[in-house]
Amino acid sequence: MSNPSSSPFVLPAAGSRFAASASLAELDARARDIFRRVVETYLATGEPVGSRTISRGGVHLSPASVRNTMQDLAEIGLLDAPHVSAGRRPTHAGLRLFIDGLLEVGELPEDEQREIDSRLGARGGSLEEAFDEASAILSGLAGGAGLVVTPTQEAAVKHVEFVALGIDQALAVMVMENGAVENRLMRRPSGLTPAALAEASNFLNARLRGRSLADLKQDVAVEVAGARRELDAAAARLIEEGLAAWGGEGSDRTLIVRGRANLLGDPHAAADLERVRRLFDDLEQKEQLIGLLDHVRDAEGVRIFIGSEAPLFSLSGSALIAAPYMSGRRKLLGAIGVIGPTRLNYARVIPLVDYTAKTLGRLMNG
Repeated sequence: MSNPSSSPFVLPAAGSRFAASASLAELDARARDIFRRVVETYLATGEPVGSRTISRGGVHLSPASVRNTMQDLAEIGLLDAPHVSAGRRPTHAGLRLFIDGLLEVGELPEDEQREIDSRLGARGGSLEEAFDEASAILSGLAGGAGLVVTPTQEAAVKHVEFVALGIDQALAVMVMENGAVENRLMRRPSGLTPAALAEASNFLNARLRGRSLADLKQDVAVEVAGARRELDAAAARLIEEGLAAWGGEGSDRTLIVRGRANLLGDPHAAADLERVRRLFDDLEQKEQLIGLLDHVRDAEGVRIFIGSEAPLFSLSGSALIAAPYMSGRRKLLGAIGVIGPTRLNYARVIPLVDYTAKTLGRLMNG
C-alpha cells in the first residue's frame, strides 16, 4: 500500500476551484483519525456517518467526544450533514484532502490484471473494438460509467486545395492518404485572387504532403508567420484560417461511454435521482467531456476531478478518475476514465484506470 504523496497513481486536479480551509498538518492526531474513519466509512456505505458508529469502530472515545471532533471538522469545511439530525459526510474539499493525503492505493489484483489483458488482447486487430472493450471493462469493474476518448486522426496528408465559392466563401479541401476527405466551408478573405488561392494551396502542399496534420499544424503556423513578406496577404490569411478549420480539437475524436445503467443501479440513486439526471446530462456534453479528459495530458498517472473542481460537474457533483494512454514515445494518444458519484471507491478505481490505460497504450503500440 502506498500513500498518494509518493504514489505514481494520484495527482491533484488542475485548476481546483476550491480548497479545504485546513491542511492535514493543522489537524491533531485525534481529528485526523476520526476524519479518516468518517471518509472511509462513507465511501464504503454511501451513508452519512454518526458519532456512535465511529466510537464503536475502535476509537477509544465516547460518542460525545467523537461528535465534538466531527463538529470541529465541519466548521473548517471538511465535513457536512445532509440535515440536522443526520450523521456527517465529507465535503468535496474534504474528499480532496483525504485523497491527496490519506488515501492508500495498492496494485490492481493479479486476477483483474489478467482479465484486462485477456479482454483487450482478444480484440482481433480492431482498435475500435479495443476502445469499446476498455470502456466496458472500466464500467464493469468500477461500478460507474466508463469513458474512452479515441486518438486524434493520424493519417498523412495527400493533397490540399482551396476552391473559390462566390465572392465571400471558399472551400478548403484536404485529402488524406487513407482516402479520408475533409471539407471546410470558410470565409473568403477580401482581395483573394485566383493566383493567391493557388499560392495558398501550393504553400500547404509543399509542407503537409505525406505528413500528419496533427503533428504539423503548429510548425506550419510558425512558417506562415515567418513567410508573410513573401506570401500574398490574403493567401496568408486563408492558410491560417484553413489550419484552424481543419482537424479542430476533438473534431475527429470519439467519446465512448459505457455503463450508464450502473449509475441507476447504485442503491442510493433512488434517493438522489436529480443528481443522477444531471450526471446523465453531463455525459451528453461530448466536447466538454473530451476537453476535461484532455486535462490529463501532463499527468504521469491518474488525475481526479471532484465536483465543482470541474465546471461540468458543478450541478451533478460527480467525480471523474482519468488517465492518459500513451504511445511508446510518450506521445498522448487519448484518455480513459470512470465517472460516477463522489463516493466512488477511489482505492479500487485508481489502480484499475491506471492499469487499463497502460495496457491500452501497449496494445496500440504493438
